[in-house]
Amino acid sequence: MNTDGWLEETRTSYDTVATSYADLTRHLLDETPEERAVLALFADLVRAQGGGPVADVGCGTGRITAHLHQLGLDAFGIDLSPRMIGVARRDHPGLRFDLGSMTDLTLADASMTGLVAWYSLIHVPDDEIGSVLAHFQRVLRPGGPLLLSFHVGDESRLKTEGYGGHPMNVYVHRRQHGQLIAWLNNAGFAVESHKTLTSAESKLGGMILARRQASVPEELS
Repeated sequence: MNTDGWLEETRTSYDTVATSYADLTRHLLDETPEERAVLALFADLVRAQGGGPVADVGCGTGRITAHLHQLGLDAFGIDLSPRMIGVARRDHPGLRFDLGSMTDLTLADASMTGLVAWYSLIHVPDDEIGSVLAHFQRVLRPGGPLLLSFHVGDESRLKTEGYGGHPMNVYVHRRQHGQLIAWLNNAGFAVESHKTLTSAESKLGGMILARRQASVPEELS
């Protein structure tokens, strides 16, 4: 498996499928009550922290950002793909959507009360996960909740077509809870809960709720 150039391939692939992606995914939360319950719990945790800005990192066309806003959160989206951001702004006028990468978040230290990465780590190679989670840890306030969702499994496969039959060239990495929990612990997070479920979102989807610890692990300091 050669993941060189994965960031550019991810950007190009989602630029290609942006409109079809929005059409095919905008109603998924209507069919996924368990995911809505997890998002509602995340919103409660943000409110318990006193509220504040929440970043939906890898927001795509903005459906999760919009749902978080409906739950009363000060949520905004960040995505790598200019066309995905364009569709998000079209479909959800009045909400904030920024072009950016989870590999180099341009957010201030400890500026976010909460952060969501909803099936957006699935194209990140293993050797880049630590750097991404370090950015998440850096921008979250101490005690701030992090919600991750991902495809559960052990294999990675190359996706060459998707969302209406358009060409793509991205690896989809499936992972086990234990692997992600270890990465989170190493990055300065404390995992509070995790579960696996089957729904319209994923045939086998994982959900992890964690919090940014107050102290930074020595290897990150």
